[in-house]
Amino acid sequence: MNILSPMATGNGAYIIHKILAEKITNYQLCRYNPYWTLYPPALLFLCRTASSPDIVHTTPDYAWWFRRKGVPLIITFHNYVLDSFIDRYSSWPQRIHYKTDLRYFTKKAIQSADMVTSVSRFTAGLVRKDMGFRGKIKVIYNGIDTEVFRPQKSQSQKKNKIKVLFSGNLTRRKGADLIPRIAKLLEPGIEILCTSGLRNRHQFEEIAITPNIRNIGSIPHYDMPRIYQGADILLFPTIREGFGLAAAEAMACGLPVVTTNCSSLPELIIDGKGGYLCEMGNVEKFSAQINELAASPQLRQEMGEFNRARVEKKFTVDRMVKEYEELFEKVHHGKFT
Repeated sequence: MNILSPMATGNGAYIIHKILAEKITNYQLCRYNPYWTLYPPALLFLCRTASSPDIVHTTPDYAWWFRRKGVPLIITFHNYVLDSFIDRYSSWPQRIHYKTDLRYFTKKAIQSADMVTSVSRFTAGLVRKDMGFRGKIKVIYNGIDTEVFRPQKSQSQKKNKIKVLFSGNLTRRKGADLIPRIAKLLEPGIEILCTSGLRNRHQFEEIAITPNIRNIGSIPHYDMPRIYQGADILLFPTIREGFGLAAAEAMACGLPVVTTNCSSLPELIIDGKGGYLCEMGNVEKFSAQINELAASPQLRQEMGEFNRARVEKKFTVDRMVKEYEELFEKVHHGKFT
């Protein structure tokens, strides 16, 4: 059984499909530059040199352009940005794009798909609500390689500085605009480290000038375990996550997570046990919870251990791969229910 996965690079969904290509025999990842999507008909000519697939598996946004006659199509919603809530966090070109061609292509993908999957219950529910989709959506949570993303072997309890990590693109959707305000309310000795994310963009000047914030730049995904292991707390003030890959990776590395009580994140973080779920945009709450964790090495350790155990139980890469393999087998044999 040959599976073809056309995927644009530079996003979290690509990382997951790359893992599937590494773990599943005859799963062929066909990567392409996202600039190809500026002229979608050009996508028809991509991935045509690949061996004849038995299944096409990709994301819904441009899946319609990769469909092949007589070949089952599986689409996976890794996130959802077409609803009105996202408007306030989008530029005007993005709003136009979301409400016109991207919505049209997504609807066509759903209509063409033999199976629809999602990486969280929240995202599945949002697709049903906003798209009016009444079919089955199978939830397959993303998986973390717990041999790669693991706690640091030895870590001193006495530290000069507590390192709080922000991992993601520096955008309002990720809550990057809140970071300088949170930083100003932190106790002395607490430093926030900010990655620039996969897009390598720096949008907020205050991040560069706030004394207890350090921008560590764009970090390759293969180097992220080292970054998590060098941190004490993950700060994740995002406003929307399809799954929350950064949160799950940090959990696997034994970090407590201070994040937003929204979208898929309550499916990952157990409030008060693995970290704290804060009201969206509540800078005082984010900073207070970070200060509490910074003051207690024992609490950080307990929450980190809880998170590590939770990932090992629910969010491993082996579990994810097994669920996709079972799905591919069913679809290949015409069992679409």
